[in-house]
Amino acid sequence: MQIYFDGKIPEQPHQYFVYGAGGTGKTSLLNLFKGKKFLFSFDMSTNVVRGREDTDVAVLEESDAPQVQQLVLQTIIQAVESKKYKVICLDNMSALQNLVLENIDGRSKDGRQNYQKLQLWFRQLGMFLRNSGVTVLATAHQIDNGGSLGNGRFSPDMNDKTFNAFTSMFDFVGRIYKKDGSRWIDCDPEQGNQGKNRIDDRTLIHAEELLEVKENEKEVENNG
Repeated sequence: MQIYFDGKIPEQPHQYFVYGAGGTGKTSLLNLFKGKKFLFSFDMSTNVVRGREDTDVAVLEESDAPQVQQLVLQTIIQAVESKKYKVICLDNMSALQNLVLENIDGRSKDGRQNYQKLQLWFRQLGMFLRNSGVTVLATAHQIDNGGSLGNGRFSPDMNDKTFNAFTSMFDFVGRIYKKDGSRWIDCDPEQGNQGKNRIDDRTLIHAEELLEVKENEKEVENNG
């Protein structure tokens, strides 16, 4: 346990979780970030970073599935410890969750225990990322639950408790979508969808402006 006295807590890089339908530009958000980046792709959707010299890419292959937990943790730990990267992107947490659950399911017939193990593994992954000192972007597919728009219709394509275990330490959770030729990210929890923004007061953001922080929030942070 680390104890910080008199509120002297070191500043930590932000963590972003963005979910949405296919083709909405989740992976391409990584190109907004500055510095050397590491992309861990769980669904092989890497074309948007092709040719970018500021991005290294690891692609999970079918043969990796049986040892996916160990492989993912080992690769991320190595990326963090290398001190090369300012940003780590975990692309398609929906796919990663399904691979991990399949491995866990194969070891036990107790469904409740399997999901507890799943949640624990993702919580440990989230805690490591929180303490890594690196900015994190994670993406996931969405589920359309039906009903009227703006009434809790959309959610990440993940088990609810697993999603909460992983993102509890994230600063930002939002849903990306396209409307009238523009890409938007909704992070307003009052809309009923999964969303939060601990970085500033915005609840609806142009995707291209995700990393911008409202000036008044910057002043509060700098003077606080």
